[in-house]
Amino acid sequence: MRSATTFATEYAPAERAAFNVLQRQKQEIVGLGLLVTMLDAVPGGLVILNQQRQIVYANQAFQQVVVLKEHHTVVGLRPGEALNCVHAFESDGGCGTTKFCSTCGAVKAVLKAQRGEKNIQECRITRTSNDGIDSALDLRIWATPLRFDKEWFTIFAVKDIGNEKRRQVLERIFFHDIRNTAGAIQGLAELLTLSDGPEGAQLFDFGGLLEQASVQLIDEIEAHRQILAAESGELAPEHAPASSLSLASEVVELYKRHVVADECVLQLGAQAQDIMFVTDRALLKRVIGNMVKNALEACQPGETVTVGCDRFEDYVRFWVHNPAHMPRHVQLQIFQRSFSTKGNGRGLGTYSMKLLSEQYLNGRVSFQSSQDEGTVFIGMYPLAAD
Repeated sequence: MRSATTFATEYAPAERAAFNVLQRQKQEIVGLGLLVTMLDAVPGGLVILNQQRQIVYANQAFQQVVVLKEHHTVVGLRPGEALNCVHAFESDGGCGTTKFCSTCGAVKAVLKAQRGEKNIQECRITRTSNDGIDSALDLRIWATPLRFDKEWFTIFAVKDIGNEKRRQVLERIFFHDIRNTAGAIQGLAELLTLSDGPEGAQLFDFGGLLEQASVQLIDEIEAHRQILAAESGELAPEHAPASSLSLASEVVELYKRHVVADECVLQLGAQAQDIMFVTDRALLKRVIGNMVKNALEACQPGETVTVGCDRFEDYVRFWVHNPAHMPRHVQLQIFQRSFSTKGNGRGLGTYSMKLLSEQYLNGRVSFQSSQDEGTVFIGMYPLAAD
């Protein structure tokens, strides 16, 4: 008989059921023939978990979306392990036991159900498929306590709400941000008609302001188009020689005129180096631009954002620093799609940094944040495209 297994944890209990207990629980659930047939007919994913949060039954809908590597069955796995969450295998304790799990709605819902409370949560999971490509899942979780044959279980139901989240983002961008920019263009056009001829227009630089607002509008539309194309695998990078200093300078000049930079100082670092490398300039400018925009939005009036670049081993390294510190709960979720500190329907900026860098630019993005040093986002890209 195999005994229960216990590991260290940073959040939920790591203990797992003994093998013989797990098999008994599985057989008892499967033995409820009519109930199992009904659960398999449910179009949404549904599993039954034991007290150790391990799957003892999974309906057909759930099994169709799992990503199994070394296991031939989901029985005994925890939900994050079955879905191949990138954090589920970072510790010996598995799903629910890492520092990242403290922000996971799925684990929170199950723990509440184990205390006798039916609970609904949302969670964002980044998972790795068998071909090594990361993808994002936005899920709504229903966790319901179940008493059966003197034992407590949890009914764990899952709904993919990715389309709902995408719609919220689309509405936010097109019905808010773009409307605001278009409104600014309209306002400038109206002022232009009221100005005292060409001299008045030149005095207030209406032409320059209109151009700036128009560029911002097109940029916002293009940003969303790129994300949709990247997520669907339809984005085709166009690699060509590029100058790191030229690219960083262009981003700095672009965002100096952006509305988010109104009360902050944006500068190119004095130690920035000019390194020639091969990349897709448009996509990399999007990544660095998102770093800059994120940094400017975190700044207080009068604070400075610094952009830099240099060579690090066989990579070109770009970084964007701002003096603000990110709280721990923000750090743990920063690259997840739909997560944002700026309200519902936002959160594509940092997510797209990672998506474009790692899946299309052969690079990687990371960050460091502390009370003393502030926050710096770092992008690393190979000198030559693969």
